[in-house]
Amino acid sequence: MAIDYGKLIAEFGTREIDEALLARLERLTGTRAHPFLRRGLFFSHRELNLILDKYEQGKPFFLYTGRGPSSGSMHVGHMVPFIFCKYLQDVFQAPLVIQLTDDEKFLFKDMKIEDANKFAIENAKDIMAFGFDPERTFIFSNLDYMNSAFYRNVVKISKCITTNVSQAAFGFQGTDNVGKVHFVSVQAAPSFSNTFPQIFGPKGDIPCLIPCAIDQDPYFRLTRDGPTTKMSASDPNSAIYVSDTPAQIKNKINRFAFSGGQDTAELQAKLGGDPEVDVSFQYLRFFMEDDDELEAVRVAYRSGAMSTGQLKMKCIAVVQALVKDLQDRRKNVTDETVKSFMDPAVPKKTDLKPPSNVSDAVKAKMAKSG
Repeated sequence: MAIDYGKLIAEFGTREIDEALLARLERLTGTRAHPFLRRGLFFSHRELNLILDKYEQGKPFFLYTGRGPSSGSMHVGHMVPFIFCKYLQDVFQAPLVIQLTDDEKFLFKDMKIEDANKFAIENAKDIMAFGFDPERTFIFSNLDYMNSAFYRNVVKISKCITTNVSQAAFGFQGTDNVGKVHFVSVQAAPSFSNTFPQIFGPKGDIPCLIPCAIDQDPYFRLTRDGPTTKMSASDPNSAIYVSDTPAQIKNKINRFAFSGGQDTAELQAKLGGDPEVDVSFQYLRFFMEDDDELEAVRVAYRSGAMSTGQLKMKCIAVVQALVKDLQDRRKNVTDETVKSFMDPAVPKKTDLKPPSNVSDAVKAKMAKSG
């Protein structure tokens, strides 16, 4: 079933990322919007316009994303927020914090705490391979990084959120362990800049831009306001891992990717397929670079000029190249690389790239803020 984005926007109370906002983003950054934005894959926001206001005024902000490490290797679906954060860091030259919620996985899964922490470090190495700027990126494990500043914000947040509100937002039951209810505060704390005093100083007023799946929105909405088969990294056949071989990727797509095509080649040629429900086409929506090529594939598949097998072959080629590129960079991650990203004692830069349409005075102000 195709996703009803309008319904999601209404349900979560967000706002559509419309053409005017995209045009403003491109004007300020001097860069074409990312394919995820152009194709409506990142489709709604909360106050992105205010972040752009502050950016245009020469005021700082930072990026925050995260990963819940449930296995030793991420899958291709996990790449999406990191690809998008890499784009945002590049166009704004923005500082970025990445939370590894190994504590969450221990609380929510049948997993030893030592394994959760081990998975976090391995996932961190995958994340480093995306090419983030180590001078502007801090990656941290909750179990390893929790400190006075972090915990103070966790406590402040937890006092503002009642048990009833948390249960209503996330569906917790009386039989759930108390750590699940409390974790809401832990995940929200990194959205405050003074959780990282070694980077941003003691003030907590630097705004944060958080690219995330819409089902993560309640965590941050509570912080702001106060009182289809899903891929799973724990099911080896439901996901393509970033550690998979080309043969494994080919096998998984051919065998397990749901098809929107017809039952026979004859019917496919006559009636065409439905790209909106076809998993291989959805992979291409995320990972095929060229908009014109993607549209040509969509039209050919819809009309029946392209078969399901041909579509899967295109998908296999794109995903294999994507994964190989990440694997090649992952091989170059060393202990020194890990330290440069994860050691809180390593200094970070926080100055943003000046907007492309602002005055020299604002540019000078931004340069001094770094």
